Amino acid sequence: MVRSFLLGLAFFIMPVAAFPQAEMPDTITLKSVHVYGKNRVRRVHDGAFNVNAIRIGAQANTLTDLNTLLDRSTGVRVRREGGLGADIDLSINGLSGNAVRYFIDGVPLETRGAESALSTIPVNIIHHVEVYKGVVPAYLGTDALGGAVNIVTKKSRNNFVDASVTGGSFNTLCGDFSGRFVLQGSGLVLQPSFRADYSKNNYTMKDIELWDEETGRYVNRQVKRFHDAYRSWSGQLEAGFENKSWTDACFVSFYYNGVRKELQTGQTQSVVYGEAERRQDRWSVSARYRKEGFLLPRLALNAFVSFTHDHSLVVDSAYRKYRWDRTYITTTRNEITGRARQLRHIERPLLLLRTNWNYKFSATRSLNLNYVMTRQGNRRRDDLDADFVPTDDRLTKHVIGLSFDQQLMDGRWVNMVFLKDYINHVNIHQNDLSWITNAGTIDRQATKHYPGYGIGSRFTFSPLLSLKASFEHTARLPLARELLGNGTTVYANLALRPETGNNINAGLYGEMRFGGDDHSIGYDLSAFYRHVKDFIYPVLSASEGMLQYDNVRNVDMKGVEGELKYRYRDFIELTTNLTYQKSVDQNRYKADGKPSVTYRNDVPNRPWLFGNAELSITRRDLFGIAGTALRFDYNYHYTHWFFLTWEGYGTLSSKDRIPTQHIHTASITYSWKQMRYNLSLECDNLFDRTAFDNFRMQKPGRQIMCKFRLFIH
Repeated sequence: MVRSFLLGLAFFIMPVAAFPQAEMPDTITLKSVHVYGKNRVRRVHDGAFNVNAIRIGAQANTLTDLNTLLDRSTGVRVRREGGLGADIDLSINGLSGNAVRYFIDGVPLETRGAESALSTIPVNIIHHVEVYKGVVPAYLGTDALGGAVNIVTKKSRNNFVDASVTGGSFNTLCGDFSGRFVLQGSGLVLQPSFRADYSKNNYTMKDIELWDEETGRYVNRQVKRFHDAYRSWSGQLEAGFENKSWTDACFVSFYYNGVRKELQTGQTQSVVYGEAERRQDRWSVSARYRKEGFLLPRLALNAFVSFTHDHSLVVDSAYRKYRWDRTYITTTRNEITGRARQLRHIERPLLLLRTNWNYKFSATRSLNLNYVMTRQGNRRRDDLDADFVPTDDRLTKHVIGLSFDQQLMDGRWVNMVFLKDYINHVNIHQNDLSWITNAGTIDRQATKHYPGYGIGSRFTFSPLLSLKASFEHTARLPLARELLGNGTTVYANLALRPETGNNINAGLYGEMRFGGDDHSIGYDLSAFYRHVKDFIYPVLSASEGMLQYDNVRNVDMKGVEGELKYRYRDFIELTTNLTYQKSVDQNRYKADGKPSVTYRNDVPNRPWLFGNAELSITRRDLFGIAGTALRFDYNYHYTHWFFLTWEGYGTLSSKDRIPTQHIHTASITYSWKQMRYNLSLECDNLFDRTAFDNFRMQKPGRQIMCKFRLFIH
């Protein structure tokens, strides 16, 4: 646009300059020209797939962990089982848990350890987050049926130090550090990062039933959690070279994460623990290499290899049964499983190899080949339970993806077609609790493959209207947690089958600017449909507080979602989104041929209507002081009530429900010295409402956090 404007201006001036005596004004007033470019976040959003592209930006000054930001995104719901360090369940368009995969710069998050949490990633290192809904691009190389979350880290070429410390309610303290240092002369690049978290999580539990000796009946009381402390520390050091003749980037890294987590409850808050705990130690070594023009001028190679050692110890050696008032009775069973005392060791070593080859035929056409191999072990032993037989199980997975990208009509029309193949090999030896885990009914060594394919397309009519649609037939292989259990609160189900299904997405979006570009209004509307065979979902045993994953033969999921965003200059931004989704059991008959009472029932324990509204106000150069800024953020979150268990079981009047929830959060941030120093204060659950999540687990009440961030560039 700028080039065309200058050429036109030169064409206009040249003939006039040839006749200097002609009448002409002393000055020429030209209208301003607005040139709009797309940053990487916008380019991801404008691709062929249904994706939320979320830039961290100034929100890094208030965020404690990434889960909070994701929970405010359209179509995404993050549910916690408690406070800091509790297990989370992230759902995208109705599919949740292990149906959603996580990546850092395209590399699976599992390289940091099985069940590694998003909360262990320093917020300061994140540039933006890509949330793919349903259809996942082949270059990520995953078997995600529900979608994927790809965390893209900062790629600064300058030296910097970014550090923060956060403190607040429930004895919570968190610290982040990241940096980049280039050693002069050698060109060696060092990129360290570190994160530490601690919380007692001693928040108040409301309306807990306790036995009252005086009245001889159960009464509702408020009690504090007393055995829920969480400690985590993680660090990574990357060292390597960039922009050399032989490489664009070549790094080796070492990562470590330690977790100490006291266990307060099982999968429901009616089951209380007082001494059980989980200890985890994970370390990994990895190397990555990237080169444009590898062997051929138009060929790019991106390779990654890593080995991860993941050790988990479950301590469950107390023969006690605790109550919420901290009293207990002596029993003959342990706290978690109700069996013998245990010091259960679980080692899950992981070898991962990823290679990505991309060949550009031209600036508008490219072919991409991606291969990922993961080999995970599951070694179990017990130091106390003499009857436990040690085992060594192995899961090996190969995912191959081939995709072709094409841009037509100067980028207005974008297409992508892809093929995938999922190869799964299991080698299972465990045989304990066979009446629960189905150990006697399985093929212990088997190799199977599942094909996948899909297409995505986007067409832009104008800045105000773009259409996109995508389809994928895919498979999702069970994770170790689902198939082999987690050693604490999840039983193995060795007969669990992979999920297969079809994903369909369609949507439209656009943006309108007016008022001299001072104002902009953007919208994003989409609909989705998922048909899943052998849908994997968690089944709760309320009496034991244990989970086990099982299959539902046919489940349909469909829904709509929308987002509306208004911006006025760099001063005000208002965003609101709403998601409606339904997951329905389509099995008319059970396996024995009898009618199923859950036919046409909504899949339980899943929110079906939720939304957010967020307001941000930023004022810069306060009182005429350059480089200062004051930002106010307010967020309202709504979740409609939903059933805890299948609607077809029992009577509606007696069924447990997760109640409707209204949660308000407010924060204020002051920055000075060109964003070098940042101080923020945030209040979550402003009105101290009782809030629930997975299996009606109470979340913390009002929580106040203060964060100081230092950024030296």
